[in-house]
Amino acid sequence: MKKSETIMGYLPDEKPSLGKMILFAIQQILVMFPATVMVALLTGFHVSTTIFASGFATLCFLFITKGKIPLYYGSSFSYITAIVGITGGASGAIAMGNVAPDHLISQAQFGIIASGLVSILAGFVVNKFGQEKIEKFLPATVTGSIAIIIGLSLAGSAMTGAIGYNEVANTMDMNSVIVAFVTLTATVIFSVYVKKGILGQLPILLGIGVGYILALSLGMIDFSGVMANGVFSLPHFTLPEPNMAAIWAIMPIAIATIPESTAHVFQLDIYVNNLAKKMGSKKKYDIENKLGSNLIGDGVADIVSAAIGGPAGTNYGENISTMAITNNFSVYVLGAAAVLAMIISFFSPLAAIVTSVPASVINGAGIYLFGVIGAQGIAIIINKEVDLFDPKNLAIIAIILVVGLGGNFAFPGGMIPIGTMQLPAIATASILGILFNILLNFREIFLGRK
Repeated sequence: MKKSETIMGYLPDEKPSLGKMILFAIQQILVMFPATVMVALLTGFHVSTTIFASGFATLCFLFITKGKIPLYYGSSFSYITAIVGITGGASGAIAMGNVAPDHLISQAQFGIIASGLVSILAGFVVNKFGQEKIEKFLPATVTGSIAIIIGLSLAGSAMTGAIGYNEVANTMDMNSVIVAFVTLTATVIFSVYVKKGILGQLPILLGIGVGYILALSLGMIDFSGVMANGVFSLPHFTLPEPNMAAIWAIMPIAIATIPESTAHVFQLDIYVNNLAKKMGSKKKYDIENKLGSNLIGDGVADIVSAAIGGPAGTNYGENISTMAITNNFSVYVLGAAAVLAMIISFFSPLAAIVTSVPASVINGAGIYLFGVIGAQGIAIIINKEVDLFDPKNLAIIAIILVVGLGGNFAFPGGMIPIGTMQLPAIATASILGILFNILLNFREIFLGRK
């Protein structure tokens, strides 16, 4: 394979040297770590178990998809409310950061396993009836718009975290603002101007490193808890416990996350093949037609995560964004990140050091990362040549954007209160987008004519 001298990057089947692979893997861990840990804190799951499950499930996903889909599996926010309804997490009887009783975690595990089976079934349906028929229900108007709201719905948390916002006192921290701005600026400069050599592949890690050093100099990092739990600590594994309430609460969420998975697959296809073209490769990476495999892999990942005490998950947009920025889509890097995450879960000091990275540093880089996720949604719409003058397309896109973004910013936790129910904004926007697409394109979808 002949590569262009000016384009640095790794395609899915390319393997960096061991030293580079470890550095790239650490970068992937840093961008997934905050959200994955946050889900554990909100739901009452064990943090170390969640980290281990994330890595283990990623390895299973890569194995099931035969290394053809470069994605990292992390804890999903879409399931939080449903899981909290079982465990009594931060929004219920258990305070944030406190662990729920084992028997409640076990019941939630059973519901998550059921949701994994739904994803697997959906994957087999896609493989049976073909990608083209599925795309009629999930066109670029839906998947592109969902990708946009996935990225932009995180904008609020990125901004509040970046400025050290205290909601109760309605104040911000000037040191946090400085650190976040420096981290953001460094990350952008590294990603835009440093293109050659190993440094060109590590803009996120380098940006976070600059922010971390500055935060350390400002006294914002506390190392007192690094050795609090000793050196070695086995993750707390629990077994699933059959519970019908957990099934009905958690299982349906899997259906609502299918458009999100579809958007991720389309994003990867666009960016990987664009990189292959720039690098002079004639190989076509047919990722967009692997939605069925992706859903099956997602379902298997949910099952293996839940089987040992981890929450439900999804393929992380943060990691996709990092791959797009760095032009590094190597499956080997993601596998290495998964292994390192599992190792970190056993060593308390390593986990403590990773979690010591201040919110202002992570969210400084997050401003860039989350924006890129949204931009990838725009890329899907452009790549699929969506007619933005067609009122049908405009209606579908408008509904998804307003419900998804409005729901996230208007209501606590992005949960829309409908009667006695709390509906996740992104999942609700996804379902509405699909329903309006069917309503407005009924003749084309079911009768094959306009």
